[in-house]
Amino acid sequence: MPLLAGLSEEDCTRLAELALLFIDSKSLLRVDGESLEDQDAAELALQAVLPVLALGESALVGWQEVVLYPAAFVTRDAWLDDMGLAHEGEQVLIGQARQDGPLLLSLPDVMDSPLLDGWNVVIHEMAHKLDMLDGDANGCPPLHKGMDRAQWAHDWQTAYQAFGRQLAAGAHSWLDPYAAEHPAEFFAVLSECFFETPHWIKADYPTLYAHLSAFYRQDTLARLPASQSVTI
Repeated sequence: MPLLAGLSEEDCTRLAELALLFIDSKSLLRVDGESLEDQDAAELALQAVLPVLALGESALVGWQEVVLYPAAFVTRDAWLDDMGLAHEGEQVLIGQARQDGPLLLSLPDVMDSPLLDGWNVVIHEMAHKLDMLDGDANGCPPLHKGMDRAQWAHDWQTAYQAFGRQLAAGAHSWLDPYAAEHPAEFFAVLSECFFETPHWIKADYPTLYAHLSAFYRQDTLARLPASQSVTI
């Protein structure tokens, strides 16, 4: 799996332990009634626990189910935009971390995720789950001792607003435009890139890379440099 390139033997062992815990402690349900193949369960679990590799199993609490769809799915939800305006309607999604518990994922997109292309629906939704550990997803997960919450909020809000202005001006960016939808999406999209293409973040958002490295307690750039081409 390209996503796991460069992990030490110790980290691989710990990742495997967390993946087994994930499979044992979560209900992995296919909505089409088919049984989930062991290989698919393993690929899902390895991606899901990579963000918590250095955080431990306590970061996986608060929810029990992963619901897997055979393709993109439709949900009807109410939500607030970053201006505080309420919306309600149907959305076609490939993943959703629900505040009320389940993690919803399109299985084909799960299988297509770990390719080091800066896009990973599993990591994206797991970032939301971590963000929700202290309440609603807002782009600021519960930070570790010694991390400055005010500095985090300032740096992320500044970058988020600048990205929005960049898109409004028609400028091109490697960062998915979906990141501009809400501060929580900005955090989740950048988390995807942190684990897949960290050199992109380090080049354009060095301060945010430092924040992500401190939060996830991983230095992904050290094991996934821009020239990384190893597949394991």
